[in-house]
Parts: sequence; structure tokens; C-alpha cells
Amino acid sequence: MKSAPEKKKKSSYRSESAECWLMLAPFLIFFVVFTVIPVLISIPVGFTDFDMINTPEFTGLSNYKNLFLSDRTFIHSIRVTLIFAVFSGPVSYVLCFMLAWLINELPSFLKTVFTLIFYVPSMANVYTVWQLIFSGDQYGYANSFLLDLGIITSAKQWLTDTQYILFVVILVQLWISLGAGFLALRAGFQNIDKSMYEAGAIEGIKNRWQELVYITIPAMKPQMLFAAVMQIVAAFTADIVGRNLVGFPSTDYAAHTIMTHAYDYGWVRYEMGYSSAICTVLFLIMFGANKLITKILAKED
Repeated sequence: MKSAPEKKKKSSYRSESAECWLMLAPFLIFFVVFTVIPVLISIPVGFTDFDMINTPEFTGLSNYKNLFLSDRTFIHSIRVTLIFAVFSGPVSYVLCFMLAWLINELPSFLKTVFTLIFYVPSMANVYTVWQLIFSGDQYGYANSFLLDLGIITSAKQWLTDTQYILFVVILVQLWISLGAGFLALRAGFQNIDKSMYEAGAIEGIKNRWQELVYITIPAMKPQMLFAAVMQIVAAFTADIVGRNLVGFPSTDYAAHTIMTHAYDYGWVRYEMGYSSAICTVLFLIMFGANKLITKILAKED
């Protein structure tokens, strides 16, 4: 028979658990209703011809056959998405980590200020500012600056010339990518036990770089894994930046990602079956990338 202290401890644990679930409930409800259920529904819809008005008609694998055998724009969008992910994903991840590390070295007040400064762009609509910076006339900030330095002799069409479009979109994506992953890394730095650094100094660690490699990074595996997953998701689902910055469709589909292709068929043409097939392919690509990153970063037992 359990003693009174054990019963009290168990009751306290249940009470804390109930409070935690109560706090999580609003997010979990929205997540299930607006993310999990739509994802589960989109998988079978991908095997149909559905225009949101008529009853879905089962078409088997025809949507997927058309995607890979007939849809040249989709094949092009895969290439654009992979380029986007390769350049923006790792760079953004390293940038999040380095900024979080540098901010962690500042006094308490400055930590809050700089965290806010770098996080705000992920929530704000910054496209108008970047359109001014990369305006195609000589008064655009980028053109004006480069003309004054003599680096260029005529204004560049940053937002319409296929030579520059993807570069500009990746640059802006990097600027607004300091979101949840960045905050997770900031929290990870703050939660490291300070005694670990004291123990490291006794063991022979002599500088901040050695502390980073041998103490900080191993102690932040969960936060680093979460940040990596968030950056992968952001890189593979990039769409809004391109559509708002360089227009829809972009010149010669230069910034046309898989997500943009899904938006085109889903919300412009209302071919929901085809759009769901595109999203399913994108989901499988992201799932594979996440499994690979998890295998690399996750702590092994």
C-alpha cells in the first residue's frame, strides 16, 4: 500500500500534467484541425480529379504521371526548390546559430533588444522595403549604391531579370528566416548549466571555440535538431517571398518553387487533386530530408 507522501506526490504530478495539457490544448486543437487533418485528407485527394465544385473523381496515378512525365514546369520547380533549399537552408541554419551564440555573450538587456531586432523580420511584411532596395530604376537603393561606386554602368532589373531573381529571393528569405529555430537556439544557450564550463576549464578547455565545440554544441542537440527541422521546412516550402517580391508567375518561372506550383493549381486553377499530388510529393521530399538531418544530429543511445 502506498504511503501518504507517495500519494501526494502522484497527485501533484497528475495536477501538473493536467495543467500542461490545458496550456497546450489551444495550439494542439489548431494544429490538428488546420495541419494534421488537411495533410491526411490531401493524400487521397491526390488520386482524384477535384475542382472544389463537383464530386471528386478517382483517377488513380494519373496526377503523378502527369507531374513527372508531362509537367515541365513542375520539373523546373523541383530544380528551383533544391537550389533554394541548398543555399538558404544550411546558410540560414548556421546564421541562426552564430547570431544566437553572439547574442548570448551580450549583457541581459542587449540580449532582449537584439533578439527582438533579428526575430521581428520573420513576423513583419518586409517585401515593400526590399522592393524599394531592388527597384529596377537608378533610384533603387541597390542600383544607386552600385552606380555611385562605379561597379555597374546601368541599372539592373533585380526583380525581373532571370539572372538575379533567385539570388534576390534567397537573400530576402535568409533575412526573414530567423524565426522559431532562432528562438529555440537562443533558449538553448541560456539553459546550458554554467558548471559545465567550469568543469571544462578544469579538464583543459582554454578558449571559447573549444567551449563551443566540446560543451555548447553537445549540450544543445535537442534545440539544434528542432532548429534544423524548422529551417528545412522553411526552405522547402518557400513560396510567399517569391510571389510577393518578384510577382506571380516570376519571369521564366525563375522563382517558381514546388510550393508555388501547388498554389498555382490549388488557388488559381482550382485543380485540387493535382495540387494535392504536388503537396504529397513535397511532403515526401521534406520527410526524407528531415529523417536525414535527424540521423545526423539526433543523440545516439
